[in-house]
Amino acid sequence: MKTKKYYEIIKMKHEHFYFEGALDHFNERIRIDYYLGNVSNLIERIEKLAKEYQYTKLIIKTRKEHLYSFLQKGYMIEALVKGYFQGSDAFFVTKYNSLDRRNSLYWSQGDDILEAVLKSDKLKEKIIPEGYHLRRADKKDAKKLANLYGQVFQVYPTPLNEAAYVEKTMDEDTIYWVYEKEGIIVSAASAEIDFAQRNAELTNCATLVEHRKHGLMKEIMKKLEQDLVSQSIYCSYTIARSLSYGMNAAFHQLGYMYTGRMTNNCYIYDKLEDMNIWVKDLSEIVS
Repeated sequence: MKTKKYYEIIKMKHEHFYFEGALDHFNERIRIDYYLGNVSNLIERIEKLAKEYQYTKLIIKTRKEHLYSFLQKGYMIEALVKGYFQGSDAFFVTKYNSLDRRNSLYWSQGDDILEAVLKSDKLKEKIIPEGYHLRRADKKDAKKLANLYGQVFQVYPTPLNEAAYVEKTMDEDTIYWVYEKEGIIVSAASAEIDFAQRNAELTNCATLVEHRKHGLMKEIMKKLEQDLVSQSIYCSYTIARSLSYGMNAAFHQLGYMYTGRMTNNCYIYDKLEDMNIWVKDLSEIVS
């Protein structure tokens, strides 16, 4: 039944509702990013799809006015993204079809890391060593980017280790910034822009081990934020591994606010992991 390796975009128009999202085969979940119409009929159709594909997790991004409709159907709130829907907040509600998927093996460890992150002070700005060049990437960099992601991640929710896929994301409003040294991309991250809803997810963060601790990723994030603001995108959020002190600390120090954790959300690095949500209103940094 699962004919695609990773995921496929789905748009469904019905007499009583419309929705857009993804059938995420790799992570065994369905994700609904946008919907209109009758919520009860919508939920019924989404749950039917999840059963057809034997998915163990359902994720719906819902508005505040529909929140109770989902809670009454057994969904729970896992995170919040302020300003996601053209300035209105989005609640990430979820439902599980498997006890194993619902119960996290690493929740307590994630709590400890989050507590340490929230107590950490903002670090002094680091001076980037000579030899590193910061720039915006383009399609000519697709192969180099794929090589970076293939080295950093054993497992990743999308096929970023394939140059063709990297190019495809660039065609779909994803921008990349990179640090290059001696002709090799050693650090990169991207912003996946949703122009319809006026938000962006900062994602695909990767730095080769030997180039970490120089503060490269924070500088890349600043450039991505500047690009977003220049296009009047003010809702910026990220989904970071709950077990990664470094990535969570980086966003905390950049002024992002922790707004929830998604249980067993996706296969990343080397296993199924919980993911923390961090959100920032970029309009607050506009001078």
